[in-house]
Amino acid sequence: MRSPRTSFAVACVASLLACAGLASPLAAPAARGLPPDFFGIAPQTALTQTDMEYMRAGRIGTIRVPVPWGSVQPTRRGGYNWSSLDEIVERAAQERLQILPFLYSTPRWLSRRPTKLPVSGAGQRNAWSAFVKAAVERYGPGGDFWAERAPGSGVQYVPVIPRPIPIRIWQIWNEANFFYFTFPVSPPQYAQLLKLSARAIHSVDPRAEIVTAGLFGEPTAKGSRGMPATEFLDRLYAVPGIKASFDGIGLHPYAVDAGELEEMTEAMREVARANRDPRAGLYLTEIGWGSQNNFNQVAFEQGIRGQVRQLRDSYRYLISNRNRLNLKQVYWFSWKDVGGSCNFCDSVGLFRRGARFKPKPAWHAFVDLSGGRARP
Repeated sequence: MRSPRTSFAVACVASLLACAGLASPLAAPAARGLPPDFFGIAPQTALTQTDMEYMRAGRIGTIRVPVPWGSVQPTRRGGYNWSSLDEIVERAAQERLQILPFLYSTPRWLSRRPTKLPVSGAGQRNAWSAFVKAAVERYGPGGDFWAERAPGSGVQYVPVIPRPIPIRIWQIWNEANFFYFTFPVSPPQYAQLLKLSARAIHSVDPRAEIVTAGLFGEPTAKGSRGMPATEFLDRLYAVPGIKASFDGIGLHPYAVDAGELEEMTEAMREVARANRDPRAGLYLTEIGWGSQNNFNQVAFEQGIRGQVRQLRDSYRYLISNRNRLNLKQVYWFSWKDVGGSCNFCDSVGLFRRGARFKPKPAWHAFVDLSGGRARP
């Protein structure tokens, strides 16, 4: 979820896409050769099985899911409640979709602020490490979640999942360079969190991959409240030994247009190269524009046609330059519109809000690019 910042007839679909400037789509040929988990979604609403059926039809391969520590472990000695995450992992596995969890939010029994990184004192560090380790033990290879759903397990009231899809990539925190999720903003403190997380994860799954928090491209806040993604990453690299604690770099290049997204993405890659880390994969774990015509108030809202244009132009650039950028995955934020969250969350979805599936032209543009289908 973002911070507060700034069925159709065939003829009707063709008309809408033509009006949006998609007369010569990049369609299926561009999607050939891409890994099945390249196209991702970062939803802001609860997902049903039908949602996931639409995602699979659209050739979406992975879903980014928030895992707030305070919700999983609301009390110090109450244990972990994985029920909410169990539900989405179970549904995703039934549709052969992968999950990218991002672990974040310090519980109130450890800190008055959920945005405070849990690295101040042994108590916080040990509790975070235990939480991270427990998550991997449940959802990683051979985890309890998969054992409970294996054929012949005898566990009642859970469906059998014959082919597990264990979580192998873990994202640590969200927007560590922006006060809405992290305060104070501190590359050295975040480096501590990464090191703790890497040790906990690799103690269970030595081959798991770790992605940094998706860094907000250019927050307007400064100092302890915000830092440009490139500066934050450069300072993170300055911490001795930090390269061993992550495999991928997360970025949220929210931008006025696809051209600015390109600039932010290239700049992040240059920081990795300058710090002699070309092997680091790049993960755009949130990108998006809204479909309302509020550009003068919210730069990320560009109208119906503008949303299609920015989606099309950004994905064309990212697909064409994937190998050079070492780009692993791209997640569109978001799946459906929702009100009352952030100032462009009400129009950033590929579908309009509600239980029914009312696609926008952006959804048809997306499946043209992914080589998928608009309906299951």
